Amino acid sequence: MKIAIASDHAGYPLKAALADDLLAAGHEVIDLGAADATTSVDYPDFGRACAEKVASGGAEFGVVVCGSGIGISIAANRVAGARCALVHDNLSARLSRRHNDANMISFGARLIGAETARDALRAFLETPFEGGRHQGRVEKLA
Repeated sequence: MKIAIASDHAGYPLKAALADDLLAAGHEVIDLGAADATTSVDYPDFGRACAEKVASGGAEFGVVVCGSGIGISIAANRVAGARCALVHDNLSARLSRRHNDANMISFGARLIGAETARDALRAFLETPFEGGRHQGRVEKLA
């Protein structure tokens, strides 16, 4: 799969770890920044860039990370066609795909451990959208 990934400075270490995992699993990773953890940057710029890549079809899924995961997910969700879910564990990741057809996942680097984030990202990528009773609800999001 082609997966876009982005973070602000606070999310950079977790983003880098997740990007390495995605590459090791054979995915194509489009890294949209930030470039490091030392230069302060604005999370809305990176959330929007990742969401635009996903919404345009340039990537199948997007992964965004900031300190809490909240701000960058809000920024991503302002882009038409992006459905970014802030998740905290495997279950919320699976449900975001199964029920909401989320095409982006957000993590709070200061709130979630790397192993929990890795597990949630695997679950997110492996879980299909159920459709059915959820389809009409997702269509209302557009």
